[in-house]
Amino acid sequence: MMLIEETAVPDAALPVAEFKAHLRLGTGFAENDVQDGVLNGFLRAAIAAIEARTGKVLISRQYSWTVYGWRDQTGEVLPVAPVQSVVSVTLRDAGGGETVLTAAACRLERDSQRPRLRPAGALLPTIPTGGAAEIVLMAGMAPDWGGLPADLGQAVLLLAAHYYEYRHETALGDGCMPFGVTSLIQRYRTVRFGSGVVQ
Repeated sequence: MMLIEETAVPDAALPVAEFKAHLRLGTGFAENDVQDGVLNGFLRAAIAAIEARTGKVLISRQYSWTVYGWRDQTGEVLPVAPVQSVVSVTLRDAGGGETVLTAAACRLERDSQRPRLRPAGALLPTIPTGGAAEIVLMAGMAPDWGGLPADLGQAVLLLAAHYYEYRHETALGDGCMPFGVTSLIQRYRTVRFGSGVVQ
C-alpha cells in the first residue's frame, strides 16, 4: 500500500503571527517578516510530528491511497483520520485499464479513530489480479488553523517553540517531545488493546 499527500498545508493556513506572539519575538523592525520562512518550517515540522503521534490529520488536505488487495472486503480501514469525504475510488487492472466506481458503489463510514470505506452491498469490488485500487480522499480536523481544537493548536505552538529554542541542539534523544505537548495530545491518540490491535 502507498499513501501520498496530494496537497500540502498552504502557508496562509499556518499561524505565523500567533507563533511570533508565542515566542515573544520583537516587532516594529523594518524586516519584521525576515524569519517567516524559518517559522513556517518549524510549524510544519510540529504539525507533522503531532499528526504522526496522534494518527490525526490536523489541517484538511487531499490524499491518495493505493492498495493491491483489501484487508477486509466488508470494509477497509482508511489510513488517516478523520476523513471528510471519499473523492473517488478507481480500480486498475494489470494492463493499466481503469474503472472509476460510482458514488453508489461504496460509502464512507465516519469515525474519529478508524474511518472505513464500506461497500454499498456485501463486499467491496474485487481488485483485479496484478492491479490496484486508488482511493482519493479529503482528510483533516479543520479547513484552517482557526477551526482546530484549542488544545491541539496549543500543542503545535509549544512543539514548534521547542524546535525553535533547541534548533542548534544535536544531543536530544530520538522521539523527544515536551511533557506539555504529550499531555495535550494524549486524548487524540489511537487506543490500542493487546497484541498491537487498534480498536
